[in-house]
Amino acid sequence: MELLKDRIKEDMKAAMKGGDKARLAVIRLIMAAIKQREVDERIELDNDQIIAVLDKMVKQRRESIRQYSGANRMDLVEVEEAEILVIQDYLPQALTEQEIDEMVAEAVEQSGAESVKDMGKVMGLLRNKMQGRADMSIVSAKIKAVLAG
Repeated sequence: MELLKDRIKEDMKAAMKGGDKARLAVIRLIMAAIKQREVDERIELDNDQIIAVLDKMVKQRRESIRQYSGANRMDLVEVEEAEILVIQDYLPQALTEQEIDEMVAEAVEQSGAESVKDMGKVMGLLRNKMQGRADMSIVSAKIKAVLAG
C-alpha cells in the first residue's frame, strides 16, 4: 500500500519543479503538520493518522472561512478555499449527502440510540468510517435530527 506521505513528498517535488508556488506552500504546510505530530508523539504516522491531520487542517480552514466571511474579507476566504482544495486532494473521496444519510441511519439502528443523549454512541460508530470524507459538524447535525425526530 502506498504511503500517503510519499505521495505528498512527490507532489511537493513536482510543485517545486513546476513553479506552482501556491500549491507548494500548502503542501509544505501539510508536511509541517505531519512532522509536528510525529515529533510530538515520537511515532511515524500511518495513512489513517495522516488523514486525521489533513481532516483537522480542513476543519481549521472552514472555521477561518466562516470568520473571514463574517468580516467580509473575501480575499482571505479565497485563499482558505484554495488551500482546502489542495488538502482535499489527499483525502479519500468525499461522501455524498445520500451516503451520509444512509450511514447515519445505519449507525443509529446499530447502536440502538433512542435520543440525543445517545449521540456519542452513534458518533463513535461513524467517526472512523467518515474521517476525512465528511464534515463531521454536518454529520453531527444529521444525527441530532434523526434522534430528535
